[in-house]
Amino acid sequence: MGLFKAATFNVNSVRSRLHIIIPWLDRHRPDILCMQETKVEDRKFPKDAFENLGYRINAKGNKQYNGVAIASREEPEEIRYGFDDDGPADMDRIMIAVFKNLIVVNCYVPQGRDREDLQFDYKLEWFGRLRDHLEANASAKEHVLCLGDLNVAREEIDVHNPKRLKGHVDFTPEVWEKFDEVLSWGLSDIFRKHRPGVPEQYTFFDYRVQKSVERKLGWRVDHILGTQSICERSVESYIDLAPRLAEKPSDHTILVAEFDF
Repeated sequence: MGLFKAATFNVNSVRSRLHIIIPWLDRHRPDILCMQETKVEDRKFPKDAFENLGYRINAKGNKQYNGVAIASREEPEEIRYGFDDDGPADMDRIMIAVFKNLIVVNCYVPQGRDREDLQFDYKLEWFGRLRDHLEANASAKEHVLCLGDLNVAREEIDVHNPKRLKGHVDFTPEVWEKFDEVLSWGLSDIFRKHRPGVPEQYTFFDYRVQKSVERKLGWRVDHILGTQSICERSVESYIDLAPRLAEKPSDHTILVAEFDF
């Protein structure tokens, strides 16, 4: 197969970000791009723009909130949306694409709002459901990528001000514990394999903070996780800040990982 490139991007409305996504795809040509928070109904997803570049689109979304999609250069052998347990299906938050030798899990984890909010409890439950979903739909011995906006910054170097931000719903021990349970299924942080201990590596910059990118006031809440077999094949992983510095950007930017198959 040669070099295989995977990327993830919380687009914060795919139609509002086409002026960034399409040129980026045309220039970088990843094999897969996982998108979250597409904020569009399925029938209105701008498939033509992707198909004109040779990408297949599989997507599930709703108007104004949530939504997941995968753009891929090859058609997946199988697509599954949502959880298959007794809880809410959340079909617009998780999808699995099965390729010949790779299983891709695209996730948009609930943010949690506030630690006193019921949505925070739901977030903690969601991580547990994700681990169970992995267990039911894949094996840690397979090539599995779990990527997306996971709404967790796991280490102090993953936020710009750990002392002040500790206790935020994305940076708090309760979430770390649940995230670690997902990792314990057999996943590793591919970005940190290639950037161990490197600070100021962020994928999210709040719109409300003036010049947040230039001032490096960010969070690393988007992740590409992989099983051992695919981590061993990873040759690079990096954050591309250019999309966040473009006109009318998402508040997130693109995270990339490359593999030698």
